[in-house]
Amino acid sequence: MARFIVPGKTERQNAVGSLSGLSADMRRTFSDDVAFSQIPKPGPGDWLSSHKEEGQTYRQFVSSRPNIPQGARRKLYIQPFGKFDPEKAPAIKVLREYTEAYYYPMQVVVLPSIEPPHIKSRINGGKKQWLTTDLLNALEERLPTDAYSMLGLTMTDLYAGEAWNFVFGQARLRARVGVFSFARYHPSFQGGEVKDKEAVKRLVLKRAAKVLTHETGHMFGVKHCVHYHCNMNGANHLQEADASPIHLCPVCLRKLHLAVRFDPVARYEKLKKFYQKYGLKEEAAWVEKRIKKIEGK
Repeated sequence: MARFIVPGKTERQNAVGSLSGLSADMRRTFSDDVAFSQIPKPGPGDWLSSHKEEGQTYRQFVSSRPNIPQGARRKLYIQPFGKFDPEKAPAIKVLREYTEAYYYPMQVVVLPSIEPPHIKSRINGGKKQWLTTDLLNALEERLPTDAYSMLGLTMTDLYAGEAWNFVFGQARLRARVGVFSFARYHPSFQGGEVKDKEAVKRLVLKRAAKVLTHETGHMFGVKHCVHYHCNMNGANHLQEADASPIHLCPVCLRKLHLAVRFDPVARYEKLKKFYQKYGLKEEAAWVEKRIKKIEGK
């Protein structure tokens, strides 16, 4: 496999595409500035060390004719599978709140939890795992007519096939369904000791919020990002996922804007309110700086 070369500023700007013709605030929204960092050089075991990905520029995203919300298909559905331990998983209503801010102005609907039908499972490392393809099939069968997409959530660990050790989540871009697990986000999964419950609660919320919005991004047709350090970066392990930012880079943000036509300041204001409410101080400060930048202050 060819070694991944970290893109420079010119490559990043080319990935965003020409901003001429946009209003001044929109040019500032998608511009390459110090708020966004370049993607780190992958180390052994990292995603880009074991997966060859060409990435997806904004122009390529447009050319792919992505599934854009239209007509009645304007709701993001969340389908819980199985039981949830409130000591180890963030409240689903909190994740609904975050998803509605992240994908503003889309509406997010949480459905009652169900037991997945016809699911293949296995025991790996002493932990039960469910096969993602069976869960994705179940989601496709249940996709409401007014749904833009449906995301399944579970506390059971996941695997994508016999060759896989585990996956955090998986999505089908064209089918507009995805699934992810909370199982590995609490330190107790690996036998870790919990000393500061509030700090762990924030960590688990941040981890779950990242992967939920990452998988939803795939359902909008956004592929893994290789241009910036971004929420749409691939991740092979929890440390790599933790290191990635929770926000979208200019390339992926512009793709999302094409799909849902958000007001950038209004979106960031909603995210800031969420981060402040749940004690994510660094994220709230980052968003505040972005708002001032976009407003030209």
